[in-house]
Amino acid sequence: MHCPFCQHEDTRVIDSRVSEDGSTIRRRRECPACGERFNTFETAELKLPAIVKSDGRREAFDERKLRTSFERALQKRPVPAADIEEAVRAVINGLRLSGERELPSLRVGELVMAELKKLDQVAYVRFASVYRKFEDVQAFREEIERLERDLPGLEGLQLSLLEPGDKARQ
Repeated sequence: MHCPFCQHEDTRVIDSRVSEDGSTIRRRRECPACGERFNTFETAELKLPAIVKSDGRREAFDERKLRTSFERALQKRPVPAADIEEAVRAVINGLRLSGERELPSLRVGELVMAELKKLDQVAYVRFASVYRKFEDVQAFREEIERLERDLPGLEGLQLSLLEPGDKARQ
């Protein structure tokens, strides 16, 4: 590897460590010409399916877009960064395990919604409102009621999405 400081053609590895999750190797390198030290990170490069948009366009999968979607939905929610990373990895793993060369963007959205449902009900509804293009309050209400039916075991872990009196006002 070339030295990023002096462009010398070779550097030597002086230390290697595996990351906590085992997915990355950090290598500490030193340039014999200028003596500068720097880190490199090694990860497995696996081919993920292309994403087919609703208008038919095809795009390479972009992990940054996926992470941004999670971060927007979870903005100002009490979800640890480690849990968000785990959810991102779960979606990527789901895409990889599909074995497909191309997947519709709708499938990616469904995987994201499944992970958000596990992480945080409010974030799930936020994402669903954009993803499913809710057009009125009734669409929100129906999604919240579906969420409450699907997740009875989570009662008490988060505040109710609807106030107790809201159901009676329907």
